[in-house]
Amino acid sequence: MPLSTGLKDNRILVTAASQGIGFGVARAFLGEGSRVVINSSNDEKLRRAETELSKFGEVTRITGDLASKADIDRIVSGAADILGGIDVLAYVTGSPAPGTVMEKEYEDWEQASRLLTVSPTYLARRVAQVMIDKKTKGRMVFSASVVVREPSPNLALSNICRVSVLGLVRTLSRELAPSGIRVNAILPGFIKTGRIDQIVQNTSKRRGISETQALNEIVSQIPLGYIGSTEEIARSFLFLGSDMSSYVSGAALPVDGGQLHSIG
Repeated sequence: MPLSTGLKDNRILVTAASQGIGFGVARAFLGEGSRVVINSSNDEKLRRAETELSKFGEVTRITGDLASKADIDRIVSGAADILGGIDVLAYVTGSPAPGTVMEKEYEDWEQASRLLTVSPTYLARRVAQVMIDKKTKGRMVFSASVVVREPSPNLALSNICRVSVLGLVRTLSRELAPSGIRVNAILPGFIKTGRIDQIVQNTSKRRGISETQALNEIVSQIPLGYIGSTEEIARSFLFLGSDMSSYVSGAALPVDGGQLHSIG
């Protein structure tokens, strides 16, 4: 029997979907016949994304800042009203600026913790309530990063604050299991997005090497020998967001071309 995602007509909420990984994830779900609500804090970029994504299926935008409680409430209630419920939450968010612990100020940590700890937790709670009220056996897929397993140089904010996503996934997977809701995480490695450009530029400036050298050093860390695409990372969202992963919950899946050295 051929494999099928079974995602046709599923109701999907994708955050940070105006570009990069979030855009790729939204496009992948639309390709499976899902109905998708996309979110971003930048309305101009989100409008362009909606126009482009509408070529592939039914998509609606809701502009809002994931660092704002009021906006999270509006995004979730709006998505539930538009779609008639939520089957899958695909959580993606932007990354804080590179830098070391000693370079960052109190306000940097406060902002990063709001974005990477408070925001996904509260968003998950609101989406979970929609799923429970509708008796939906839903799926939540949270994008984190390989840095939660192996911290990267000069990415202190991400190294420290993104770890909370794993705690959220492990906690929620147990709390929501009785309602038939599965919760998992994806740990992207180096993916072709603006984040790569940011890391390359920061490394080049910090170490006094060319951007080409900095990029080549990144690629040299990846056993498969290349930086992954948003399409490749999006396929992992389809897997964890569908019944193809029906017995998987509380897991953290690295999608990194073999970059991680750790066993656990």
